[in-house]
Amino acid sequence: MYSLFFRLIFQRMDPEKAHHLAFAWIRAAARVPVLRTFVAAVLAPRHKELRTEALGLRMHGPFGLAAGFDKNAAAIDGMSMLGFDHVEVGTVTAQPQPGNPKKRLFRLVADRALINRMGFNNDGSEAVAERLAARKAVFRTTVGVNIGKTKVVPEAEAVADYVTSTERLAAHADYLVVNVSSPNTPGLRNLQATESLRPLLAAVREAADRTVPSRRVPLLVKIAPDLADEDVDAVADLAVELGLDGIIATNTTIAREGLGLRTPKRTVEAIGAGGLSGAPLKARSLEVLSRLYARVGDRITLVGVGGIETADDAWERILAGATLVQGYSAFIYEGPFWCRKIHKGLAEKLAASPYKTLAEAVGAETRKKAAA
Repeated sequence: MYSLFFRLIFQRMDPEKAHHLAFAWIRAAARVPVLRTFVAAVLAPRHKELRTEALGLRMHGPFGLAAGFDKNAAAIDGMSMLGFDHVEVGTVTAQPQPGNPKKRLFRLVADRALINRMGFNNDGSEAVAERLAARKAVFRTTVGVNIGKTKVVPEAEAVADYVTSTERLAAHADYLVVNVSSPNTPGLRNLQATESLRPLLAAVREAADRTVPSRRVPLLVKIAPDLADEDVDAVADLAVELGLDGIIATNTTIAREGLGLRTPKRTVEAIGAGGLSGAPLKARSLEVLSRLYARVGDRITLVGVGGIETADDAWERILAGATLVQGYSAFIYEGPFWCRKIHKGLAEKLAASPYKTLAEAVGAETRKKAAA
């Protein structure tokens, strides 16, 4: 049903306009008490065996919405209604910004992928903090807040920029994510180098602890799939050294070669720069995740994202080392029943496995390969 709707309606619309339309429908449904209860009952049935504890937080399951869909924390209950076990909002910057010029979002339908060069368009951390503070939760869910650098802020002042957002948002976040891996903000990925990343993460940690003395706000960093293996190892070692709570692997890729794209090369080249997400990212994201788990084991929480479309994909990430998994791009192609299918499939995978709980399954395949 949804696939037909997508082909007849959404595929013929500008991707960003289609996003805003779908976003408005989700928000509208979540405002109507009887409707949202019915939708949640159909789309978000709970599986007790999938209950997950991560980052010191209890969640209905491991499958969450990646940052980028709800940039301004405007549809948290709507996304929970659709079945996401956690919702990561953002990326939020210290200053409000319009993002890059349109057109800036493109579909590669044949590849079930997206290319975006949105550029962190958002209302700014002050407005998002006010929205989160005023929120009266309808559905119990975990809310992560993903923060990034304001475009006009020079790289040398990036730490202060992230600290400003942390001071405003930490009190309203179940966990915080430092995004240093988007390809759409000039110079941002330079912050992944450990000599830049160390003072940044230390400053954000200090700001979160100072702002919210009553609890420890878990802190994660989101990295790119384009990092060289030795740089992935360096980030892993730094995360352990600093006592970071987790790493999210991975963001979008700037690569176009070696992804097995079916979309004609001339079409992809005409789109131009931007981060590619979706199915073609699957192999490299899994590779980075497995490498991270082999390096850090269970010392920090790993979140697998990038190319997850099915329960098989999610299960593969869990076996590779992910305690939590996230998706976004496939939601565009799969529609509102996506979470239901993922949860049902994961429950079946777990039941057919030798593991009693999801926690037992985390990293099992990577450990097996290491022991071989």
